[in-house]
Amino acid sequence: MLHKNLGINEKGHLTIGNADVVSLAEKYGTPLMILDDGRIRRNIRLYKKAVEENFGKGSLPLFASKALCFKGIYRLAKEEGIGMDAVSVGELFTAEQAGFDLSLAYFHGNNKTDEDIAFAVSHGVGTFVVDNEDELRALNEYLEKVGKKQKILLRITPGIDPHTHKAIVTGSVDSKFGSAIETGQAEEITRLALSLKNVELQGFHCHIGSQIFEIEPFAEAASVMLSFIAYIKTQTGFEAKILNLGGGLGVKYVEGQEELDYAAVIGEMAKAIKLRAAEIGVSLPLILLEPGRSLVADAGLTVYTVGSVKTIKGYKSYVSVDGGMPDNPRFALYEAPYTLLLANKAGEKGDFFCSVVGRCCESGDILQENVCLPSPRRGDYLAVLCTGAYNYSMASNYNRIPRPAIVWVKDGADSIAVRRETNEDMIRLEV
Repeated sequence: MLHKNLGINEKGHLTIGNADVVSLAEKYGTPLMILDDGRIRRNIRLYKKAVEENFGKGSLPLFASKALCFKGIYRLAKEEGIGMDAVSVGELFTAEQAGFDLSLAYFHGNNKTDEDIAFAVSHGVGTFVVDNEDELRALNEYLEKVGKKQKILLRITPGIDPHTHKAIVTGSVDSKFGSAIETGQAEEITRLALSLKNVELQGFHCHIGSQIFEIEPFAEAASVMLSFIAYIKTQTGFEAKILNLGGGLGVKYVEGQEELDYAAVIGEMAKAIKLRAAEIGVSLPLILLEPGRSLVADAGLTVYTVGSVKTIKGYKSYVSVDGGMPDNPRFALYEAPYTLLLANKAGEKGDFFCSVVGRCCESGDILQENVCLPSPRRGDYLAVLCTGAYNYSMASNYNRIPRPAIVWVKDGADSIAVRRETNEDMIRLEV
């Protein structure tokens, strides 16, 4: 199986976290997203232990909310003692409603509105990750008005190409995110931050991209950032207390992709960071990481019911399911690879080659092409593995299709985390 929390039981059914996927589909209906509580906790604990052991007490992982956002995930993060990053007031509000302490929140975003700034400050967000000079000035003005100070990091673009999909590269010079070192704007915004009396600069943040399997881009980014820290110290006397290196470690979606040992990768990152800090004579700052995908992706799967099976003679076959692009737009956006199988025939050999498509009135509504399944029939349950990240959080109501339910699986027992959206839910705000 793709990951160790998956299996096949005596009925030949797919299992996740020792729970029968077919039984869950029959109980809750489809499309259905299933999350393995134990797998998420295992991933968080692995990260937390590795970060603390390699970078010292106070360094910790921050869950990247954009990967998966609903109240239950923040309750879990709170129980496991990690921080979180958010890119919107909606994510902050969701976390707060779940009882998460927003003093452990890092607020990102390249276009924080005045309303966003006011909400975050008034609700006690611990740290702003400031993207640009406009935001920095607006934040300082608001803080002046309300008589408060705010801890901040500055988002810096180190100019690193991580060789990933161009749509998920975020650390190059030509990026909508952050201030580039190469152009001199990183130094300019640092000097501005140090001159403003209502913000307290703690350090710097960078993020180079997502779904990266090589350690070299992370080590290179860390080296560039440490050199920038050293330069700023010589120019201004300010020495960063915090360096947030973002997230982006890759996840195995299909056989043939590497399954990263995250603890080992963090250990190698630490060696490179400590060596570089010693070489240039700067104190090692507190290191923060922002894993999202690598905490939740392999803990989730989505199960659908097969509808039509259609073969166009001389061309190809299509298997249609009762979900698709609205609950998983990643193939349409990135041609993202996934592993697909029939949950009720998980032990059978595949012999039917097809494209698995969704129900939307859209030619691009495809879950995966060139899939080999065991003779699919109407009513079979089709599972897409590794959908814990960037599926529910990117879901829409395109074609007025309700978003799926989310079910927790813990020690073989199941419970609802997010109820299935209804047609009534979709018109609730309309007048």
